[in-house]
Amino acid sequence: MPHRSKPITILMADDDPDDRQLTREAFEENHLANDLRFVEDGEELLDYLHQRGKYAAEGAAPLPGLILLDLNMPRKDGREALQEIKSDPRLRNIRIVVMTTSKAEEDVLRSYDLSAASYITKPVTFERLVDVVRALGKYWLEIVELPPDGNGPQS
Repeated sequence: MPHRSKPITILMADDDPDDRQLTREAFEENHLANDLRFVEDGEELLDYLHQRGKYAAEGAAPLPGLILLDLNMPRKDGREALQEIKSDPRLRNIRIVVMTTSKAEEDVLRSYDLSAASYITKPVTFERLVDVVRALGKYWLEIVELPPDGNGPQS
């Protein structure tokens, strides 16, 4: 299978600094992401994706190939952010893994209805997270987004 020529940007939206740090450590330990970035709430996530505010400078906010999204955050929660992302034609194909403490059936169903790639409840076993990201990488990030050289479908 061909290898990507540039790293995938993975963006984590989570208000808990401990979760952000543990994710960074898990990804570094497993050599998962060369470009792992963090935002602290849904409003900052949307600023990043729409390149507003501190993300307005060219190159400051490359579109992620994957978003790790907490649902319970201040200012704008992940539920609202997920809805906005999936209703935006420019953003709707970004893969999203929901990582949250919510085990509410309506959150699970709504996330999948909005095309979340996976739903993981906290506390997260980082082995499971690494497995989910690797599986998404093998399918979505490497196969679907191959460069236009005839080796696979394009997104």
